Amino acid sequence: MARLLFEKTGNAVWMSHLDLMRVFQRAFKRAGLPLTHTQGFNPRPSVSIALPLSVGVESRCEMLDFTLDGVQVPCQEIRERLNAALVDGVRVRDVYEGGRKIKALSLLDCQVILEYDRGVADDAVAHIRDLFARESLLLEKRGKKGTSVQDIIPLIRRLQVAKIDVNTLELTARICCQEPALNPAQLTAAIGAYLPEYRPDFARCCRLEVYDSQETIFR
Repeated sequence: MARLLFEKTGNAVWMSHLDLMRVFQRAFKRAGLPLTHTQGFNPRPSVSIALPLSVGVESRCEMLDFTLDGVQVPCQEIRERLNAALVDGVRVRDVYEGGRKIKALSLLDCQVILEYDRGVADDAVAHIRDLFARESLLLEKRGKKGTSVQDIIPLIRRLQVAKIDVNTLELTARICCQEPALNPAQLTAAIGAYLPEYRPDFARCCRLEVYDSQETIFR
């Protein structure tokens, strides 16, 4: 099985996970790269994405595993052929063999941009820093099994807050992404829940890099 590292940016962030899977399946076909298929009553092309993205979230570090059916193509050629067949905003950065098992993926770096229509309050940075320096921050988390309460502080390895311009703050954080996982959107939710006066008018997230539990870049 081979692995590719790709990014999802621009208008492509509004594509759902299932649509993204279809885009890749069609790109492999258009590129003349036949995929193996799963067995059973309803065979599907053998592609899988490690950590499905929420709609609206950008990423520079997504990973997709795949297996070609009966052909051997150099990794560099696979990258070039796929990029020629993919839609705008989805770009393969690298293709390689021998990727690590996904269960070893543990942490990710994320960037959260907070925009304030009326400008950033003078004391916003200090208050938000103090918020994430607390010993505990409890938030509701909705999942397939219903709603639960999650303490997000143990899931944050580090977090920085910076003022980018008069209307914009930037959060950069290294957070847990598997068992348990923290959605970067929960950082914005925490500000809204505990510091409503500093709730942004708009927020956007981007995944920057992924790591194992020892904080070594994961590939």
